[in-house]
Amino acid sequence: MDVFTHHLLEYKKGLRTLVLHTTKVSNRDAIEKKLEREMIDCYIQTVNGTKINVFFGNSICIDVIKQMNFTSLSNLTDEEDFILGTMLGYDRLKQCERYLKRKRSSNNLPSCKLKSLSIPKTEAIRAVV
Repeated sequence: MDVFTHHLLEYKKGLRTLVLHTTKVSNRDAIEKKLEREMIDCYIQTVNGTKINVFFGNSICIDVIKQMNFTSLSNLTDEEDFILGTMLGYDRLKQCERYLKRKRSSNNLPSCKLKSLSIPKTEAIRAVV
């Protein structure tokens, strides 16, 4: 529960708008009660007989998760994976690279060299100056 408490603190401080916390099924009641007391929206998904995924945070983000209607994180479409990663606060450029890699591996995009999406420091400095 220490990791959950840390995630909750990050959400309350505004560091995250959406949190995904994977935990034991036995923690479900305590987590639901805590989130309800804090008036934080959540969506809980069973992973298997012993684990659950707890999505909690901004109600708009939770509505998007519910709208996706997936049964497992491994069943997300490439687009859903991109959206979820971005909502969870993962680096947007890395999410773009991941999206393109997934699309190319499933032959849904034409093959071309995947370039780094980061800007070289010299170009960034020139842009500032």
